[in-house]
Amino acid sequence: MGDAARAWNGEQVRTWLARRCEAAKLDQAAADRRGYEARHDYDQAAAEEWVCRALNDAAWTSEQAAFAGRIKQLAGQDDYAVTGIHDDARFERHVRSHLRKLARMTRTNDGFDKLLRYQ
Repeated sequence: MGDAARAWNGEQVRTWLARRCEAAKLDQAAADRRGYEARHDYDQAAAEEWVCRALNDAAWTSEQAAFAGRIKQLAGQDDYAVTGIHDDARFERHVRSHLRKLARMTRTNDGFDKLLRYQ
């Protein structure tokens, strides 16, 4: 009952997105150092960073409905322009999976309080 009554906290969502963006940058650097066999990990981290950057704006995060609408808008795009990735299809698949994860978190208003690097 307490979870359903919890109010949307835009500042907490922005903090969560900023921390996930930083974690994704570190994951990209680690995958880059591992080389060829870590291309998948690099694309996955790049997708998470792209999603967090696209959503981390006060205009979207201040209200739950606006944030959900922005996620839906991004999920409806045909392609995502980014440079430096290894496989476009894999990158887009990971972007969509991160958007689905955020849509679930937004719908339930749960998970934005978990600020540890590894989720």
